[in-house]
Amino acid sequence: MLVPKITSTLTLDPSLQQALSLLPFTLYTDEQQAVASIESGYASAWADIASAAQAKDLLNSGLSVAVLAPTQLDATIDTSRIAFRYSAADVAAHGLKSIVECAIAEGVQRAGAVVLELTADQINEATLLADGGKPLLVQLVNAASAKLLGTDGPVRVLVELVGDGSWTIGMLLRLAGAGADAVVSADQLALDPQEGQLALGEAFIAASGLVSDRADGLFTTVVVDEQRVCLGVVYSNAASVAAALAAAQGVYWSRKRGLWHKGATSGATQTLLSVAVDCDSDVLSFRVRQNGAGFCHHNTRTCFGPVAGISQLAQVVAERRDNAPEGSYTRRLFGDEQLLRAKLLEEATELADASSKSDVAFEAADLLYFVMVKCAAHGVTLADIERSLDLKHRKVVRRPGNAKPQFAAAVASATKPEAPSAIARTSILSADIRPAQPGEQIRMRVYADSELTTVERDALQQRPIIDSEEIMRRVRPIVDAVRANGDAAVLEFTAKFDRVKLDHTVIRAPFEVPALSDAVRAAIDQAYSNVHAFHSAQLGADTCIETMPGVKCSRFSRAIERVGLYVPGGTAVLPSSALMLGVPAQVAGCREIVLATPPRSDGSIVPEVLYVAHKVGATAIVKAGGAQAIAAMAYGTETVPKVDKICGPGNQYVTAAKMLAQNDTAAMVAIDMPAGPSEVLVVADATSIPAYVASDLLSQAEHGPDSQVVLLAVDLTDEQLAAIEAQVHEQASRLPRVDIVRQSIPKSYCLRVASMADAMHFSNAYGPEHLILQNDRASDYVADVINAGSVFVGPYSPESCGDYASGTNHTLPTYGFSKMYSGVNTGTFVKHITSQELTREGLANIAQTVMTLAEVEELEAHRNAVAIRLRDM
Repeated sequence: MLVPKITSTLTLDPSLQQALSLLPFTLYTDEQQAVASIESGYASAWADIASAAQAKDLLNSGLSVAVLAPTQLDATIDTSRIAFRYSAADVAAHGLKSIVECAIAEGVQRAGAVVLELTADQINEATLLADGGKPLLVQLVNAASAKLLGTDGPVRVLVELVGDGSWTIGMLLRLAGAGADAVVSADQLALDPQEGQLALGEAFIAASGLVSDRADGLFTTVVVDEQRVCLGVVYSNAASVAAALAAAQGVYWSRKRGLWHKGATSGATQTLLSVAVDCDSDVLSFRVRQNGAGFCHHNTRTCFGPVAGISQLAQVVAERRDNAPEGSYTRRLFGDEQLLRAKLLEEATELADASSKSDVAFEAADLLYFVMVKCAAHGVTLADIERSLDLKHRKVVRRPGNAKPQFAAAVASATKPEAPSAIARTSILSADIRPAQPGEQIRMRVYADSELTTVERDALQQRPIIDSEEIMRRVRPIVDAVRANGDAAVLEFTAKFDRVKLDHTVIRAPFEVPALSDAVRAAIDQAYSNVHAFHSAQLGADTCIETMPGVKCSRFSRAIERVGLYVPGGTAVLPSSALMLGVPAQVAGCREIVLATPPRSDGSIVPEVLYVAHKVGATAIVKAGGAQAIAAMAYGTETVPKVDKICGPGNQYVTAAKMLAQNDTAAMVAIDMPAGPSEVLVVADATSIPAYVASDLLSQAEHGPDSQVVLLAVDLTDEQLAAIEAQVHEQASRLPRVDIVRQSIPKSYCLRVASMADAMHFSNAYGPEHLILQNDRASDYVADVINAGSVFVGPYSPESCGDYASGTNHTLPTYGFSKMYSGVNTGTFVKHITSQELTREGLANIAQTVMTLAEVEELEAHRNAVAIRLRDM
């Protein structure tokens, strides 16, 4: 490799100085010049240093390598950042062979590079065959190549020419052939060489040992951008390399047109930042700043398609800085420093709070977006950030790493010790629970009812504790943002949480329904028919009675006019949820049915859900999920209709948003019920079929890692219970969602009870969402059910039928709320209004009763409203 040496006494032509900065390495004798080059270029700056103390200061400032005499080494400095210089005086005093042996024994072992000062004759001697059969320089290079410096590659060997001789291309070739780098004084290099000077391009190629493996002699050239993303592959030769270095631009050799100045006609020029040669010396690399539309003639950034990841983010943000429409969110970010500051702090906090791998990656991506906006607003590029990272990496003096006092204090005040549990449920619900690993049996925990204390039995009836305060803290800003900013906030959160960028959030009927397979369409039609029939039967007649002569009271129902139906997305496609919510709303006669569901990655709605929306007569579909969808329907936006009631299942954030909206009188919205993770309780005895029991348990366990699955084993022997456990493992292992089941089943449990009476008592105390009676006399025990969302009776009534097509509704109360809530039904979408009509005789008959009670409550106006009429009778 060619290593230009720049001394403090040299005055270089600016064009040559720029060209030299494009080479991989530069050696300086003046420390100020070395430090200045660190800030301005991509080349690794080396410098001759007089002392170890000076070396440490310069290395801490970003110097790549400090060149010292071996006697000056400081043991606290990373040896990969040190080069040992063996001077001409050392060689003269001890001989070339002795110095080479010393460099192998000392320099290669203790430093990251070796610099030899040699005369022209000594270079000739060093590259000729020696007594050992290999040239001395080759022996040194081989020893250096065998010593790898971690990820920094092998120890390098540099040769600097001293004495009266001058470098020739032949000498550079011999040195490159031996594997050494040539240190050439910058005044011996030129773009337009005079006598005694070398052409920079030719010297670079010779000193690099660059060879071509092509018949036409061209050098394969990989072009990369500032982040080393490959833009494309081209070809170079000596003429094009010289032209590129001279112009500091992307200049290559076209096999058709000859010398090719990239972008000369299209405007997609390239600013050349650095050149390098690969480890085999047969491929060139040009690092460039790509201007215009991109490198490829198809106007893409690269010949391999558009860029992705952080490079794409930086490109998009820079474009939006210049072209974002007035009033857009991006324009606001660039124009409102306080808003951008708030978003940076918000996203940094969310990243700090994230714990799972997916959440950390998601929150980090969000933070990076706002970081790049901040950078773009101040003209900082990704390359500037990377250069700063490189400089930090080179520091040899490290800070203690403590947090600043104000941030340390904030974290300390926010960290509260956990309050002790009021009941000893941790030991029984959480102890030693971990996901089943591949190869391990997937099994539930097993407890015996007879061995439990009352506290432990009560603990088993509890659900996992949800930190509702923390969830509300996360959800409330989302709800407030949607309420304040409408569609813009919904679109922002959809991009953030659903990772889909949309230009609108609502589609209205009639919907364009994609083609479905005949089997899927028939299945949905059959399910729709059954659910519609069952829910139509729930429409009750109006009530009208005469409570006493002349006093007629009635009650009649009216559909809730505007309802919002939330259909979850995420890990499963759920057209069944659209059916279970949409059909009763349709049967009830709701005038406006708004369905909200997260969009797919391409921004479309799941075709099956779209077909159901069409069948149930939905008037609009909101392409959003989570708390933002709930808030949009609760308060309404520019395009999302405001609704009067919101129904549908969802995760803890959806539930929190529903609760917030219901409690806000400004929203004037009701909800169907609170909700938690899906759950099932199966009652099995000796007459149960193990495979059926296991399948029912797993049909719920596959919903999610937090699904609640309980088995009540009624008087089962160890062998009978083992048969069920074996079926759970066998069937679970074949499921596509086995990774979820490996988490949910170990959190679940089996409770062994002595009788069906004990089982029903525990079930009623637990209040399951789904109760499955898996025995041959199951129907006899339905009368004993007090608390349950839905009951599945007998061995041929799997929960799946209720989930999809039997006719009952699968949107049910969870988390024990079946003790006071019903599942979604036709009544969910109607309200009942009462009326009373009194005749003259009726008022006379009831008047004294009303006036007496009004007097008791001291409500004189109430009494007078009756008395004033009596006077007219």
